[in-house]
Amino acid sequence: MFSYRHAFHAGNHADVLKHMVLIAIMRHLTQKDTALTVFDTHAGAGLYRLDGDYAETSGEAAEGFLRLVAAKPLPDGLAPVIQDYLNLVAGFNGKGSHRIYPGSPFITQALLRERDRLKLFELHPTDAKTLSANIAQLGAGRQVAVLREDGFEGLKKFLPPPARRALVLSDPSYEMKTDYIRVVTMVADSLTRFATGTYAVWYPIIPRPEAHDVPRKLKTLATKLGRRWLNASLTVKSSKLTADEAGEVIRPGLPASGMFVINPPHTLKAALEVALPQLARILGQDRNATSTLESAA
Repeated sequence: MFSYRHAFHAGNHADVLKHMVLIAIMRHLTQKDTALTVFDTHAGAGLYRLDGDYAETSGEAAEGFLRLVAAKPLPDGLAPVIQDYLNLVAGFNGKGSHRIYPGSPFITQALLRERDRLKLFELHPTDAKTLSANIAQLGAGRQVAVLREDGFEGLKKFLPPPARRALVLSDPSYEMKTDYIRVVTMVADSLTRFATGTYAVWYPIIPRPEAHDVPRKLKTLATKLGRRWLNASLTVKSSKLTADEAGEVIRPGLPASGMFVINPPHTLKAALEVALPQLARILGQDRNATSTLESAA
């Protein structure tokens, strides 16, 4: 149950998509004076070293964040939301260094105002302990709370939030097949408790029926409730299995992922229309690289 560790995947192409979208949403939501509460249902350890044992073992950041950093300048320049993402991550590192990669808890906290609140759920015992230690270094006091419990269930008691403004980020590992069902169930329940919150769900795009069910079911749910939605995806390579010279099967790893946002900021679609094709161009590993963006007003 607890074999998944995000440290192996920190800074990969899925993180680039997820965190770019997260930053864009946060920038918009923090423009309004009213206090904002952000919930992260699967927070992880919060902060990762790209030169550490976990990240170096997988090397996934090399085809994600680090590839984006090293990319040659585009003729038309980087999309503002991509540049904003790169600038924010750079703020966690010294000049010219890319050793530290912030997870969603630290990215979110960096964008909070004094009156805002962040609640982080993490059930993995090791990651929860590391997350608590990392957050303690911020000296954020009561602004950030680390909750060692199941985010799918723990979220219920906090909705609706006191100021009636909230962002819920949910990016489970999907290590267990039940996560695919539970994330949709959580969003459905949350919308009955707090219909006007912004809900952002990351999901993998892999050859598995339940993975494709996530955006389809969320789209149906949002449409039925009359809520606006946006679905963005980034594909970097083919999902087909290949074989090496010895005939051993080579699995492609994660070929694509998506972000489904219910009640998205009205500025998000236009920002992603420019950014997504650029990400596909820079992070693409074969001719199957592409991006999609669909929405409903």
